[in-house]
Amino acid sequence: MKISALLAICVFASVALPIIVKAQSAGTQVPTETREKFDPKRDAAKDIQKAVILAKKQNKRILLDVGGEWCGWCHKLDKFFKTDLEVAKVLKERFVVVKINFSPENENKAVLSKYPAAEGYPHLYVLDKNGKFLHSQGTGELETGDHHDHDKFMKFLKTWSS
Repeated sequence: MKISALLAICVFASVALPIIVKAQSAGTQVPTETREKFDPKRDAAKDIQKAVILAKKQNKRILLDVGGEWCGWCHKLDKFFKTDLEVAKVLKERFVVVKINFSPENENKAVLSKYPAAEGYPHLYVLDKNGKFLHSQGTGELETGDHHDHDKFMKFLKTWSS
């Protein structure tokens, strides 16, 4: 009898659990600020609209992180945003971060034409919680040698956070 009960539980778990997990995740989307890749298929204008809604709700500024999967420094910046704990904390507490793709597949010209031209990538734009442009920042100015500079980034983030 114990084996039958155990078998029934295993069968139920193997059938029901995937259905429950799928139902819980249906219709959900990874929040903009946690997306890890630059995706040429994404609608940047819609992503910014969603960020404005979230920024208003959370009283945060918006940081547009523009780059592409082709860009080595973009990957370095992504890693820096995760591994520098103080920078990561300020980003999480004070900004809604939106990754905007710039690549041959999708240059997002319509969206990016609203802001000053980027001279290189990655490039950052700061918007207020309503989506109004505040600042354009080349990340080369926030580097030292072959890496992003903690102190320069902290100064930038603190200057432009709400």
